[in-house]
Amino acid sequence: MPTARIYQRPKNAMQSGRARTNSWVLEFDPAEAQRPDPLTGWAGSGNTQTQVKLTFPDLAAAQAYAGRYGIPARVIPAPEKTLKLQAYADNFK
Repeated sequence: MPTARIYQRPKNAMQSGRARTNSWVLEFDPAEAQRPDPLTGWAGSGNTQTQVKLTFPDLAAAQAYAGRYGIPARVIPAPEKTLKLQAYADNFK
């Protein structure tokens, strides 16, 4: 039985917006290691479940889905948001 992890999307570091950060993602753990293809050199495996990412509006919905289908899932808590208070004058010290 494949295991899964449930996590909340982090904020994109390249943009200031917080779009899609309130949704939760259920993602399957890789069941086998990836190996290079001898013809192309690309890494891949026969496990197609690693390509599946399901999004949910909240944590309870993601846990309910995993429970309904008997998927053992672990919840990865979202990192705490820290404010970095800084004055413009600190740039010139």
